[in-house]
Amino acid sequence: MELEPSTLHFCVNGRRVVEENVDPETMLLPYLRRNLRLPGTKNGCGSGGCGACTVMLSRFDPSTGQIRHYPANACLTPLCSLHGVAVTTVEGVGSTRTRLHPVQERIARTHGTQCGFCTPGMVMSLYALLRNHPQPSEEQLADALAGNLCRCTGYRAILDAGRTFCKVSGCCQSKENGVCCLDQGVNGAPGSEEGGQTSPECFSEEEFVPLDPTQELIFPPELMMLAKKQPRKSRVFKGDRMTWISPVTLKDLLKAKSKFPQAPVVMGNTSVGPEMKFKGIFHPVIISPDGIEDLNVIKQECNGLTLGAGLSLAQVQDVLADVVQRLPEEKTQTLHALLQQLQTLAGSQIRSMASLGGHIVSRHLDSDLNPLLAAGSCTLHVLSEEGARQIPLDERFLDRSPSADLKPQEVLLSVTVPYTRKWEFVSAFRQAQRKRSARATVNAGMRVFFGGDGVITELSILYGGIGPAILCATDTCRKLLGRPWTEDTLGEACRLVLGEVIIPGAAPGGRVEFRRTLLVSFLFRFYLQVSQSLSRMDPSRYPSLAGGNESALADLHPALGRGTFEHQGMDPMQLPQDPIGRPIMHLSGVKHATGEAIYCDDLPAVDRELSLAFVTSSRAHAAIVSMDLSEALSLPGVVDIVTAKHLGDANCFAEETLLATDKVLCVGHLICAVVADSEVRAKQAAKKVRIVYQDLEPLILTIEEAIQHNSFFETERKLENGDVEAALQMADQVLQGTVHMGGQEHFYMETQSMLVVPRGEDQEMDVYVSTQFPRYIQDIVAATLKLPANKVMCHVRRVGGAFGGKVIKTGVLAAVTAFAAHRLDRAVRCVLERGEDMLITGGRHPYLGKYKVGFKNDGRIVALDMEHYNNGGSTLDESLWVVEMGLLKMENAYKLPNLRCRGRACRTNLPANTALRGFGFPQAGLITEACLVEVATKCGLSPEEVREVNLYQGIERMPCGQEINTEGLARCWSECKAKSAFSLRRAAVDRFNAGSPWKKRGLAMVPLKFPVGIGNVAMGQASALVHIYLDGSVLLTHGGIEMGQGVHTKMLQVVSRELKMPMGNIHLRRTSTETIPNANASGGSVVADLNGLAVKDACQTLLRRLEPIISKNPRGTWKDWAQAAFDQSISLSAIGYFRGYESNIDWEKGEGHPFEYCVYGAACSEVEVDCLTGTHKNIRTDIVMDVGHSINPALDRGQVEGAFIQGMGLYTSEELKYSPRGALHTRGPDQYKIPATCDVPAELHISFLPPSENSNTLYSSKGLGESGVFLGCSVLFAIWDAVSAARRERGLPGRLALSSPLTPEKIRMACEDRFTSMIPRDAPGSYVPWDVPI
Repeated sequence: MELEPSTLHFCVNGRRVVEENVDPETMLLPYLRRNLRLPGTKNGCGSGGCGACTVMLSRFDPSTGQIRHYPANACLTPLCSLHGVAVTTVEGVGSTRTRLHPVQERIARTHGTQCGFCTPGMVMSLYALLRNHPQPSEEQLADALAGNLCRCTGYRAILDAGRTFCKVSGCCQSKENGVCCLDQGVNGAPGSEEGGQTSPECFSEEEFVPLDPTQELIFPPELMMLAKKQPRKSRVFKGDRMTWISPVTLKDLLKAKSKFPQAPVVMGNTSVGPEMKFKGIFHPVIISPDGIEDLNVIKQECNGLTLGAGLSLAQVQDVLADVVQRLPEEKTQTLHALLQQLQTLAGSQIRSMASLGGHIVSRHLDSDLNPLLAAGSCTLHVLSEEGARQIPLDERFLDRSPSADLKPQEVLLSVTVPYTRKWEFVSAFRQAQRKRSARATVNAGMRVFFGGDGVITELSILYGGIGPAILCATDTCRKLLGRPWTEDTLGEACRLVLGEVIIPGAAPGGRVEFRRTLLVSFLFRFYLQVSQSLSRMDPSRYPSLAGGNESALADLHPALGRGTFEHQGMDPMQLPQDPIGRPIMHLSGVKHATGEAIYCDDLPAVDRELSLAFVTSSRAHAAIVSMDLSEALSLPGVVDIVTAKHLGDANCFAEETLLATDKVLCVGHLICAVVADSEVRAKQAAKKVRIVYQDLEPLILTIEEAIQHNSFFETERKLENGDVEAALQMADQVLQGTVHMGGQEHFYMETQSMLVVPRGEDQEMDVYVSTQFPRYIQDIVAATLKLPANKVMCHVRRVGGAFGGKVIKTGVLAAVTAFAAHRLDRAVRCVLERGEDMLITGGRHPYLGKYKVGFKNDGRIVALDMEHYNNGGSTLDESLWVVEMGLLKMENAYKLPNLRCRGRACRTNLPANTALRGFGFPQAGLITEACLVEVATKCGLSPEEVREVNLYQGIERMPCGQEINTEGLARCWSECKAKSAFSLRRAAVDRFNAGSPWKKRGLAMVPLKFPVGIGNVAMGQASALVHIYLDGSVLLTHGGIEMGQGVHTKMLQVVSRELKMPMGNIHLRRTSTETIPNANASGGSVVADLNGLAVKDACQTLLRRLEPIISKNPRGTWKDWAQAAFDQSISLSAIGYFRGYESNIDWEKGEGHPFEYCVYGAACSEVEVDCLTGTHKNIRTDIVMDVGHSINPALDRGQVEGAFIQGMGLYTSEELKYSPRGALHTRGPDQYKIPATCDVPAELHISFLPPSENSNTLYSSKGLGESGVFLGCSVLFAIWDAVSAARRERGLPGRLALSSPLTPEKIRMACEDRFTSMIPRDAPGSYVPWDVPI
């Protein structure tokens, strides 16, 4: 066949694009961002796992005249695959310069944006949904957003925006608690134990622009003509390394496959693409069929349903949903099970791209469909130039047996799914770390057919996720033939399966005992499902399920989260134009939604710009024997490689070493940096740097190993008050325990990004960087370049999420990047990929807590002796400060009269852990709460009773001696108890659990005292600059960083109040060391506090100057006053300053006044747990907070909700996995699961208490950025309550140590039963595990 290069024709946002020489390795995402300068589509992960790069693709089918609109991940979409396609990006949906689309307007006005980095992807997912369903159901809404991640908002506001388009039913469309939301109450109980009206919403639906589907972009007519008239000829695109062939006829496809038999057939690129990018697999030729009708066949025949291999999984889902509705139930068992699996398989973007044939042929070990297709006896139809044949989709095909596989020159045309018969039953099962858009830990497909005598005639059991291939329990099935469907048969089946399906102790993926348990747990559920069906069909022969076993059958389907918000009303005396206390939309909300908000990597390329990629260590503790750069330097486009030798004595700054010199201290340690003329070439060259290591001892990964080797940073920190030893002697009971808590990845949506531009003249350097601390970046870059700080300017417009992770390590990355730019006198850009970012930057500290507690029989704690250890990693970073803050806040909300707490930061061979939202308190507070739960168990009391009896009351002193007023704490606790109807729901939960052995509900309520302050006056100072121009407009600059929390919005509110000026007259530009020098880091919940007081000071300075002018002309405008001031030579520019709150702590004495105030709160959460699989769903959460006088209730609500959901992830789903040699396994959204829309509680009620006192903070407000994280542990303790109910019912003896995160694995293994007891266990030391607990 001819291989002449073709021309690519497609459209982007209605504009035609023609490309003559397309590199097949180019993806749509970089093409949009770099070539077309459409930066609204973001790069969040590069693997299709976060949804930030979502666009809408539209294809015209000339044979049917239909246009198909669907969402797609631009990061996985090859440019070559877009011939004849219309691409719509967020810029094409609407803009501030043209018009806003209703989706963009609503997501902004419902306060559904914070950092805004994920927002364009959210907009595009909703837009694609509305193009297909202008009035979607809530289920369709949930499905559309399942593939989009957000780290800031907590999703509720985004769901609210989407819900405004849904069909109006006036109902929640769910019965989470067995009743509809329109019924009064929950669990048969009233919604609250006391009356109370919810405050008016923070937005008004009546003001929204209605959706008009007739106003959407039409499919470009020129593409329609192209599709109708283009010759039926294969398209070919050639790059430097790869050739892309797109056959448009079946004949040409077979020819191409015959000529290039080893070339993969690619449809959606969701399998081959990630393999090439992340596993280094290269294909010189790729065959991508386009528009071949034979691959898209849909045939309903007498014996089954035939589906074309080219159909997307989303199309298959639609077909199955239609067929299942129209055919008798007994014929659709397999089809229904397939539909069930598709509903949770990936997100809508991946399902819309991935093809059925690709999913089958790729045979991933965790494929959700293949075990089921094999169990259902499906048939593959394959074709080559030699002819057609059929292959059974069975265990031999799945095992890639040569005699049962496709031949290299064959292509898969279609698959036939046979209809099921009467007395034939098919089921599918899966268990994953998250309910939707997560790879299965284990999945299964099972089928049984009974003969006329009621015995098993046919049986198929297949499992995925347990080995290198999908496994069929063939011997088990053969031995069970002829057996009746009884409990005895189930027991025998379990024994046979565990004997046949072997999961070695060292199996990749870990979770070995959990996976073994799931093998038989799924088998038990299949037994129950079939038994129930048999009983329905022939009740005289088959008895109904006994012993509450029906509770094992229902899946935990999460409902779409919705919420209410009760907040303080406005003072009736407040002026209408005064914005303080009003729910003002985020200043950049609309720009987030239109893609016009610019982030660091959105900045246009600078002339002769270079890209930098880091080379990192693959060993955790090793000497560098040699480093060979020659091959990397010889590659085209490579300009330089920066090493520690080039840096010389500038390689160290404070306690940080920029690049490794003679040894590496962790996997991910920075060794050198490759600079090239493109990002692709820099990354390719980085892989060619050859390093020889020699491992060093000891290798220390865990806290326990650090303790054993006495490996610590500095001396311990200690707080002590009272006489602990004497109090322990006087206690009724004494208890000792340990609590382990894992770490957490920041997972900010925007990865570490920076652009350094040398200005040439006077050696000036501009550093554009995504950071929380511009001054630190300025200092470290200046020191590295040996320049004075006044030559280095650091600029930050906004940050796409940070959470504490964009300070120290960002400085190191920026310093090396700046050195390369300075050395080469060219601009250099560095943007980490998600996997690199997670590997290099570290995160929240894992903690180990040891306690000895003395208490009275009524639960009152009289003495607590505690030790805290955090895993600091290989360098100090902020680990000691985290220990200190953890100690200062460790008692949470409790009066502990006799306390001793010591803390150490452990030095290990992991990347340095650092600040993360909450800064030590989420770990320290959890340890204390876990201790109280154990005390409650010992006393025979509920945890809430023990919490309440130990709460601070009135004026108290913290362990450091600082006096606090805890009135707000008591109010939050009592209000939360009342608003959540705690006692009534406690009884309802107990009733539910009494009748449900396999599903258990749990309820927990946790208080919060979060002291706010930095412990140092100098670190709390802030500056601001306010200019008034002669037209009366104002320009504001301050030292705070906008990273989603809305600090810029609040600062405009401050200026508006102080100057009595509309917010529209005020503009705020980027934060820069050029305008505000020596600004402190943005973090610690005090950014608005400190900078707001500086802004207020500047405004008041201006007002004092202008007071004579304003008093002479009180009816004048700001334009009049500014002109008058100018004419009188009165300065219209003012610097505002705040010196910081009084704050100190003396660690020698263990006393001081480190905090300015406390944020108080309480949260009550209810969950339901599946004891067979470890899955849980969040039914309801009530949060009550004492927030002082809220400056902006909408932003503050978003901070509380976002922090709570992030904390929920910390305590339940986010699990970092390290190898025994210190390598991080979890390097992206595929492996590391932050909460998604499916994890939001079905009901999320937020209530802000009316303010009770005035303070010297900004308008008596309180900072809320961090405190809500800890409230996520209410979900953990609710799960633990459910697990404890299961254990009590089963008569399980002894205490079970609580650890975090409480993942499905830990939940399932804690709910011990006959299935956990029958699995084989490996003797410790008999194998090397895949991962080690860190």
